[in-house]
Amino acid sequence: MTNSWVEAMRAGEFARAWAVNDRDLAMLAFPPKHTGPRHLQRIWRGEPLAGKRVLVRCYHGLGDTIQFLRFMRPLRNVARQVTVWCQRDLLPLVERSAGVDRAIALHDGAPEVDFEVDIEIMEVPHAIKATSEHVATMAPYVALPLGEMPQFIAGNGLSVGLVWEVGAWDKRRSIPPALLHRLAVAGVTLYSLQLGTQQSDLAKIGARDISAPDIASLCDRLRQLDLVVCVDTMLAHLAGATGCEAWVLLHSDCDWRWPLSGSRSLWYPSLRLFHQTKPGEWESVVQKVAERLEHRARQSAATA
Repeated sequence: MTNSWVEAMRAGEFARAWAVNDRDLAMLAFPPKHTGPRHLQRIWRGEPLAGKRVLVRCYHGLGDTIQFLRFMRPLRNVARQVTVWCQRDLLPLVERSAGVDRAIALHDGAPEVDFEVDIEIMEVPHAIKATSEHVATMAPYVALPLGEMPQFIAGNGLSVGLVWEVGAWDKRRSIPPALLHRLAVAGVTLYSLQLGTQQSDLAKIGARDISAPDIASLCDRLRQLDLVVCVDTMLAHLAGATGCEAWVLLHSDCDWRWPLSGSRSLWYPSLRLFHQTKPGEWESVVQKVAERLEHRARQSAATA
């Protein structure tokens, strides 16, 4: 991704970003499709989508798939059929998303489905020339049916879920768990949504483990919590896509999908952003969140 494309995306100037993509598409000598690491493959080569059976390949992270599901409805408005080949963990979410005719589980082989055009999910907004109106789709744009939810939240006050660790890509996004003990302010009960958490980390934070191994159970937890405080990982996208409130803590050189400053995201109206001001320095970010939480807890108590 070029600097000009990143700048355009951060500024919400999508027509400029697609112009950069068009230039690259016209100038670059692409290798054959479906060779090399999947997350580096360029799938769509400018083929028409109108009236076609389109296969959407989800070759990036879980959060990327959730973020770009918003474009399946406008894609389906022009395509004859939309099949999404997605990560197995996300099947329950994807198959219920507007614009998706069929969802099948991603695997290492070839997809067992007929199609006329294929495209990677993160290429869809360029292909359909998405506008800010497409991007700023009001959440929720994905949902799972409400079931009989076991109650995981107990006690009074503000219930706050936490996620502080990320996968192998860009570990700068992670926060030392001991810092999050500062969020245990009066009127707040902390809950961990972090999978595989050590009991020692939970003790440092003062949080109860309510992590969930599957997307449906995780959505149930989100519905029960008042608020989520998390780093830039899949949960931030899931909260935003389902319309749940989340405060997202970002490192100083955050990913292109977030603005470099400011507290709001065009992509997700239910998210509030908190930025590092110095690379690697999380203490002041966590302290600011703690102060906002304390204020929020007082407001909740006053209106209870």
